[in-house]
Amino acid sequence: MDQVKIGRFIADCRKQNNLTQMQLAEKLGITDRAISKWENGKAMPDSSIMLELCHALKISVNDLLSGEVVTMNDYNEKMEKNLLDLAKQKEEADKRLLFLEILFAGICVAVLLALTAFASFLQLEEWLRILLILIGLVPFLVALPFLIKIEQTAGYYACGKCGHRYIPDYSSVLWSMHMGRTRHMRCPKCGQKSWQKKVLRKEEE
Repeated sequence: MDQVKIGRFIADCRKQNNLTQMQLAEKLGITDRAISKWENGKAMPDSSIMLELCHALKISVNDLLSGEVVTMNDYNEKMEKNLLDLAKQKEEADKRLLFLEILFAGICVAVLLALTAFASFLQLEEWLRILLILIGLVPFLVALPFLIKIEQTAGYYACGKCGHRYIPDYSSVLWSMHMGRTRHMRCPKCGQKSWQKKVLRKEEE
């Protein structure tokens, strides 16, 4: 997916509709700086705003992701390519999120272990030992909701019974037993509980 081409296309469509960056931004409820980033190829419109953007520019989502007005002859081919590109982008983004999850979790555990070690081996008053351990727990407790959110939304879980791949709700991930990235949850499709492995693709390769 060519961000620069898409950015130029957004700028051309905006001008054809006699809209300034500020006017388009007001229609979408965002800043004109975001519009500028799109048009300069530095960022892509978020999926949550794509339909509204396309409506404002009088184009289809397929046109937007192709960076040009798609003819009927090329429509299916372009749509398939755009869907594959979006899936690839999500997969890469999910990989980065899962790496960050491991990194942040590692830092939190390292801080906790370091302060616990200090509290155990240094000559300190009892209240100070407890305080050090509690301070070590703070980063972990603060980061925990965000780490679980990443675990929930990055990638998919594959049901061990029927193979269905899906994104579970937050509470299912929070309260499920787990071993690493494998969790014991109920599949929304077959309704059975099983050990479900984290995968990055929606469909099997």
